[in-house]
Amino acid sequence: MEQPSFDSPLLLPCPPKKISNGEEGMGGGREEGEGAVLAEVKKQLWLAGPMIASSLLLKTLQVISVMFVGHLGELPLSGASMATSFAGVTGYSLMMGLGSALDTLCGQSYGAKQYRMLGIHTQRAMLVLVVVSVPVSLIWAYTGQLLVAFGQDPEISAEAGLYAQWLIPSIFAFALLQCLVRFLQTQNIVFPLMLCTGVTTLLHFFVCWILVFKSGLGNKGAALANAISYWINVLLLALYIKLSPACRETWTGFSREASHNISDFVKIAIPASCMVCLEVWSFELLLLLSGLLPNPKLETSVLSISLNTSSILFMIPMGLGAVISTRTSNELGAGRPRAAQLAVCVVVVMAILEGLVLGLVMFMVKGVWGRAYTDEEEVVKYLAVMLPLIAASNFIDGIQCVLSGVARGCGWQKIGAFVNLGAFYVVGIPASVLFAFSFHIGGKGLWFGFICGLCVQMLFLLAITLHTNWEKVAKTARERVYCSSIPVDTAT
Repeated sequence: MEQPSFDSPLLLPCPPKKISNGEEGMGGGREEGEGAVLAEVKKQLWLAGPMIASSLLLKTLQVISVMFVGHLGELPLSGASMATSFAGVTGYSLMMGLGSALDTLCGQSYGAKQYRMLGIHTQRAMLVLVVVSVPVSLIWAYTGQLLVAFGQDPEISAEAGLYAQWLIPSIFAFALLQCLVRFLQTQNIVFPLMLCTGVTTLLHFFVCWILVFKSGLGNKGAALANAISYWINVLLLALYIKLSPACRETWTGFSREASHNISDFVKIAIPASCMVCLEVWSFELLLLLSGLLPNPKLETSVLSISLNTSSILFMIPMGLGAVISTRTSNELGAGRPRAAQLAVCVVVVMAILEGLVLGLVMFMVKGVWGRAYTDEEEVVKYLAVMLPLIAASNFIDGIQCVLSGVARGCGWQKIGAFVNLGAFYVVGIPASVLFAFSFHIGGKGLWFGFICGLCVQMLFLLAITLHTNWEKVAKTARERVYCSSIPVDTAT
């Protein structure tokens, strides 16, 4: 019998003679299948832990900065919060979306053992993202004026504009960071990624303390601390990539080839950015709509806490989504469609279990969770009513998040962008307006409408995944990899 090799698929077909031999063949196939599933579960859990931790740590950087600003007074806090939200919508989400194109390109190249192409794809991404950061920085420079034009309070807008201007250096670091994170993630190098992000987060406390309270910069120091910490993270990851033997084959130095065929990256990056931004922007629209409800102060406070809670919980399925995008792209690039299909089945089950467990926990703490944010009894009681809805949305969002990861791994970003456009802007937001303003359900109506959008998104992605011809997708992935491959002697 042929011995299995490293390149063998995780799920092997049962030989015809074994199957025809009754129970023996059936038992052997069942044992092989169970072994493959167990191996896949272990592999995904090994990847998921560090990726979830890295996502949480990276998210806390901006939260820590805003917390420090909160000790300076109500106006600086309002300005910093508004600027952070504006920067997320106009810059950070855009970079995350553009960078996610590497989930497809680097992941499939690594699976196909075209290791040098990972460095080339990453350098192209770095070039494109840095160029895009220039117009983003110009928008941030006029944040104050733009917010006033949108009808925001002039005093808060002025504070937000100042904070956003000092955030400008961070967008270039964040752009490079997205590229380096994907470069390592698609190679299954996740523990160094977690350690570098952890060190950066610890240093961020010290940097914030120095710049906010000791330097006299105040809220401007918090924004500058963000930029410094992102650059520290970039430097740590760059040093690891340069010095680690694990990246010796995938990073062979800068090459002139990175400036060629940029359109190949852009074709995937643009729909990838639309896929991410359309979902992120829908969250911000919910918050804006809450300000139009009766008792806007209460509704906005509760919805802000709800969105904050949801975004924290989202880090878990986001980590699982990163895992499955890596597993799917690696297996498809290696020409193992059945292994990719198995990985998808495993991660969907994991997402369902995660959603059920978190939902149970949220139901148990619904009466006390609000006290972590405020002592206002009215807000605490309202949030207790919202938490079951948040749990339901987190359950659905977890499934769609891993299915979106599958889409990135397969290179379906264009399909994902259209799905998100229809789910949130044809169904989700209109349903939120209908429930909140026509049926007078208030903030609960806004969230229920958003759940409707998530359901549509999940069902469309699930239908696409279930009807996938994995052999055809694997063939397309291999063609993409080898069409983009370049001779080694063209590098500099």
